[in-house]
Amino acid sequence: MNLDEIRKRMDRLQNKSNGKSSSDFKKNFWKPPSGEKSIVRIVPYKHNKDVPFTELYFYFGIDKPRMLALSNFDESDPILEFASKLRKTNDPDNVALAKKLFPKMRILAPVLVRGEEDKGVRFWEFGKMVYQELLGVMMDEDYGDITDIAAGRDITVEVIPAKETGKMYDTTTVRVKPVQSPISKNGEDAEGYLENQKNAVELFNRYSFDEMKASLQKYLAPSEETETVAATEPEKGKVDLDSKIDDLFN
Repeated sequence: MNLDEIRKRMDRLQNKSNGKSSSDFKKNFWKPPSGEKSIVRIVPYKHNKDVPFTELYFYFGIDKPRMLALSNFDESDPILEFASKLRKTNDPDNVALAKKLFPKMRILAPVLVRGEEDKGVRFWEFGKMVYQELLGVMMDEDYGDITDIAAGRDITVEVIPAKETGKMYDTTTVRVKPVQSPISKNGEDAEGYLENQKNAVELFNRYSFDEMKASLQKYLAPSEETETVAATEPEKGKVDLDSKIDDLFN
């Protein structure tokens, strides 16, 4: 018996994130705690010297918790193609479904969490609003390069619970500190933070065209209840989605 293979299979069964084990997720990602303030430092990204941010598009809730869009790699993407063709039909139901299917952008930034420097550089994932605010700060000459290892700036991240704002989701706010500071007072530690970084894209499973098409078909497939309705009341039944998908692809 191969215990390493047994462990790998157990990790897959217990997956709660992106096709990687939950322990991998906690090791490589940082999520700001709700109802608290955290201080982080965005560090220069080893795998992209020009910009510390990685923009990635994902599909959420289509068969798997999330899937990387193949369009991230300029490859043919069955879900995106299907959604695009649905939208072009101008049918209201098709357009509504297309909106659900289109990939959503998430941004990843390599960060050090103050007080948790021993955990090394992890990735903080956020959405468009936080991204725009951080880009705006970085374009402001008064702030300069907030990722500079000698004279950059820490960021206070606060997550306000939805129950306090009355919104559907928690609200994340960011505030760049006015005081400049080094990434670390220890030169060896600073060098380690810059060198010991994962490639953000490689932290997510990458599925093939056929695997993603199969996931799309599974997502769109009629439930048992719908199939029963279709059998007893054909006029209310759902169309053969496999054929519909193939027709649109063809």
